[in-house]
Amino acid sequence: MVELTVDSHEAAIGSDQQPMLMTVYLAYAEDAKRQHYLTLPVSQGSSLYDALKQAGWLVKFPELARWCQEVMNNAIPTAKQWHVGVYAKKQPLSYILQPLDRIEVYRSLSADPMSQRKSKSRG
Repeated sequence: MVELTVDSHEAAIGSDQQPMLMTVYLAYAEDAKRQHYLTLPVSQGSSLYDALKQAGWLVKFPELARWCQEVMNNAIPTAKQWHVGVYAKKQPLSYILQPLDRIEVYRSLSADPMSQRKSKSRG
């Protein structure tokens, strides 16, 4: 019987020296009428920032690119100022993606949702 062993680096990049790919999903609701969804193959070990860049969203959405530059070195997301996450949980841009992660880009709210509901119910 032959036993085959592969070190973790070789397993991560595959036998042909190309990174193994995994699928992640991106979602961004710019507003009620403009929503963006993308299925993206990324290399294992890719960060949240890597995926945004690879998807072209840092070019397509300049405000997202500016925000990323401002918070690039923040390891802990701040509640009201954070604009990205995975499955509704805010994550730093350095977060290492897992297969089938759903990256979500959050837009800034113009008003508190609870205040908006109260206003509508009174009107």
